[in-house]
Amino acid sequence: MRGHALLLTMVLAGVSSVPASSQTAAIPDFAGIWAHPYWPGFDPPETGPGPVLNIVRKNGIGNSDQLTGDYNSPVLKPNAAAVVKRYGEISATGVTYPTPANQCWPQPVPYILWTIGIQLLQEKDKVTILYSNPDHESRDVRLNGSHPARVVPSMHGDSVGHYEGDTLVVDTIGVRTNRPYAMVDVYGTPYSGSLHVIERYRLVDDDVAKAAEARTRKENLPIPFNDAGLSVDQNFKGKALSLEFTVEDEGVFTMPWKAGMIYRRAAGAWPEAACAENRSEYYAGKDSDTPRADKPDF
Repeated sequence: MRGHALLLTMVLAGVSSVPASSQTAAIPDFAGIWAHPYWPGFDPPETGPGPVLNIVRKNGIGNSDQLTGDYNSPVLKPNAAAVVKRYGEISATGVTYPTPANQCWPQPVPYILWTIGIQLLQEKDKVTILYSNPDHESRDVRLNGSHPARVVPSMHGDSVGHYEGDTLVVDTIGVRTNRPYAMVDVYGTPYSGSLHVIERYRLVDDDVAKAAEARTRKENLPIPFNDAGLSVDQNFKGKALSLEFTVEDEGVFTMPWKAGMIYRRAAGAWPEAACAENRSEYYAGKDSDTPRADKPDF
């Protein structure tokens, strides 16, 4: 008996001495430039409640020249439906209403997830997400942490993340509501202080990516690029990057809803963009309401 006990002790000791890193799955590598050349909305989910979609169609696709969100969507509470309807009425007159993207303001989560190009810079304690449009915004995601007991609202909110096997999970709360152009999508859908967004990033095979792209082509317009910056690399044979996210906000939505984005490997270099370089809106005959200081810093 004593010998058996000694042997069991040695085996357990050997197991406990295995490095923790060898007992966990490898962290997925999301390096590189990724492109989603569709506009203006998110990819609808395969099943279940999804985002607000455009009720004005052109050739069977949401008409990007008239952004009229479905104010009868079952995910909208009456107060939110009224806001979406009002924006749609403005668009129906031929006027481009202001959004954080076309006014060069920081875009809240999940609005910012529409952007055409992204990069994920993975470090030990954080992931930095870079966005190409319209003005090179970025978000910092703290890894393996938690939200503070009292979150100070900010433009992009407080984001914490962790890896679940091959998936990066990002949890965001505290998106500032007292700010210009507080909306979760291009249709002007509002949000409240209860907004909670969970993003899931993972690499997927081509068949999964193609199914998602087929769904988005029924709603969003492909963007033809003449430069190499955010064109899809047709010669890349590796996996695509999938983003699936869930949005809940008891102040605005009747239920949580899901949407996504499929990114392909981009050809060329990260493009330069300067949103506020020219404030003149050629389509509206006025200047954009770009951020500016009321007094000098020094």
